[in-house]
Amino acid sequence: MKLHSYITAILVSLLAFSCTGDFEEINTDPNRIDQISPGTLLNPILYEVSSFNTDRADGFTFQIMQVALPFPSANGGLHRYDVSEGAGNSTWNTYYRWLVNIREMKQAAIDSDDPNYEAIALTLEAWVASQLTDSFGDVPFTEASQGEQGIFQAKFDTQEQIYALLFDNLERANSIYDPSRAMVFGEDILFGNQVILWKKFTNSLHLRLLLRVSKRQENSFAKMASILANPGQYPIFTNTAESAILKITGVVPNISPWGRAIDFTTFRAISAFFVDQLNALEDPRRSKFMTQARELDGTTQIGYKGIPSGYGGTESQFQFIPSNHNIALVQAPMISLILTYAELEFIQAELAQRGVINSDAKMHYENGVKAAMEQWSVVLPENYFENPNAAYDGTLERIMLQKYIGLYFNDYQQWFEYRRTGFPVLPKQDGMLNDQRVPVRFRYPVNSQLNNPVNYQEAVARMGGDDINIKVWWEK
Repeated sequence: MKLHSYITAILVSLLAFSCTGDFEEINTDPNRIDQISPGTLLNPILYEVSSFNTDRADGFTFQIMQVALPFPSANGGLHRYDVSEGAGNSTWNTYYRWLVNIREMKQAAIDSDDPNYEAIALTLEAWVASQLTDSFGDVPFTEASQGEQGIFQAKFDTQEQIYALLFDNLERANSIYDPSRAMVFGEDILFGNQVILWKKFTNSLHLRLLLRVSKRQENSFAKMASILANPGQYPIFTNTAESAILKITGVVPNISPWGRAIDFTTFRAISAFFVDQLNALEDPRRSKFMTQARELDGTTQIGYKGIPSGYGGTESQFQFIPSNHNIALVQAPMISLILTYAELEFIQAELAQRGVINSDAKMHYENGVKAAMEQWSVVLPENYFENPNAAYDGTLERIMLQKYIGLYFNDYQQWFEYRRTGFPVLPKQDGMLNDQRVPVRFRYPVNSQLNNPVNYQEAVARMGGDDINIKVWWEK
């Protein structure tokens, strides 16, 4: 739209000498949109960011968090913690591209005096910006994408500063929603214009991010307790149906991120760690997530069995065909997880276990497990919690194991939560690089080093370096 306005201005100036006083009125096309509405960008933002996140869950998180791996893979690879310098480039570029659109949406909402769309834009900005800073650490935020204002080398805000702004924006978003006012700029593909669900998303995201920084921000737990104690003021998701789960219909343009679903399963295997956890739980999600392993004859099934992530040696040591992805997961109709009711129940289970809220940790834990199955249309077996491996045992480790499974295919969330808590405890293998340490961030893109060297160097010095083992602010 800005490019169109710029071109139009040039043409008008060139033709000005021959214009009559009523030229603009005569030559205005009544069918042409000359200003975007705040709803114009909403669905593209939701679809494109969610699609990217789902793709990255497969392309990065699955390997780092020992869910799946390329197989065969003789050497290297993310599952061996071999993270290239450019591994985060697409994350950096994609999130910044859509942050520009979100901010344009926010300005359009302000110009239209529409508080609901402004609140939604503030929420989307917090969603995308948190993903960005949690992936890299300190990043440009307040001065990012300000070229029109003459800022071509944006300063890197500290992660602490970014989170403070996000919390302020989420608080403002919650305060300005007006459920009595209809969303009139088209139907959104996430919540179908239900303002109350957008408000619940805002506050549910607020809880996620408060927990993320709770090690470094002393008042985080108190704020979370306050939100949970005031559902009238701060409503959150209360069932799976309300979750922020984007339904990929398969109807253009809402199509699967996988142009060829076969790419999801070609030369792939499920990690032994992930399979073993589900086997110990006798978990009904196994058939939803994966195929059964087979004998080398290719037909005889031998149950669910994976390959160790980061394995050393050759593939000949494995005398079977391992479990693979279930291809149906990426064939539309499919789902893309953004933030779920299951995650909220696990958050509350952790808060109750820590004594932050006066609630039943076991109840929240079991609700979280049930909801994590519901989101994949899997029914919780009646005797599931009779299994000692599934029963709540009063520990954070037990909660986080089920949260890890519940965050399956949910962008980078498994990785972020592992970095926050150290759970689940991931096994080490001889073939792993990086001293067998799980990487905790992406390196900054080379372009940021070349095009913004002063601010880049300042950020790197502040963070303590630019490598995959430098912890971000909330981890330290």
